[in-house]
Amino acid sequence: MDGKGEQRQEITIPRRDIDTRRAVPDLPDATQLPLPTRTMLMQLVAEVERLEAELAAARAESDQLAARAEEDPLTGLANRRGFEREMVRTLSYIQRYGATAALLYIDLDGFKGINDRRGHAAGDAVLRSVAECLGDHVRASDRAARLGGDEFALILWNISAEDAERKARRIEEMIAALPDTAGELGASVGVTMLSGDDTPAVAEARADRAMYIRKAARTAER
Repeated sequence: MDGKGEQRQEITIPRRDIDTRRAVPDLPDATQLPLPTRTMLMQLVAEVERLEAELAAARAESDQLAARAEEDPLTGLANRRGFEREMVRTLSYIQRYGATAALLYIDLDGFKGINDRRGHAAGDAVLRSVAECLGDHVRASDRAARLGGDEFALILWNISAEDAERKARRIEEMIAALPDTAGELGASVGVTMLSGDDTPAVAEARADRAMYIRKAARTAER
């Protein structure tokens, strides 16, 4: 009702009756544009495509640099930085989904003697052989890393404590049997199961301790 006492009727137009496509004006065919405008438009399109290509190349280079920053240049395995990142991801996944995983710490026995007797080039070849051995005997879902010097680590997914121990002993046997260093090189492998309550530092300290216990036991067996 308006101020004069007359009643007004509201008219509502259903939204389906409105062609929203008409809200955006049709763009003219490029062939209908004047030649200077058409030329400028083509130049703009070419410039956008060039910038997109440069951006894609920069992103690819950035990804490669990030990957190399987490890779050991000698062996091609993850380095300590890559390993630490993987540990964070692993523990987060275990905490969230209750998965099982084991952490193996590997320390080479006799490597220093080989390095001293044969030289650094021979020592590097030994490290590459060990890395290849580890890579050949883990699954695609597992992660191998060189932590530095003659220390390596493995993260093994979906494995029981018993199977992890068997895997550790098998790795010791394989490293001891490497053809170029048989009788000179060995390995001590410590095993710990990862828990959802672990932090990377706690889990790594436990694996390191297990490795030294194993090394002492191997020394006592000789």
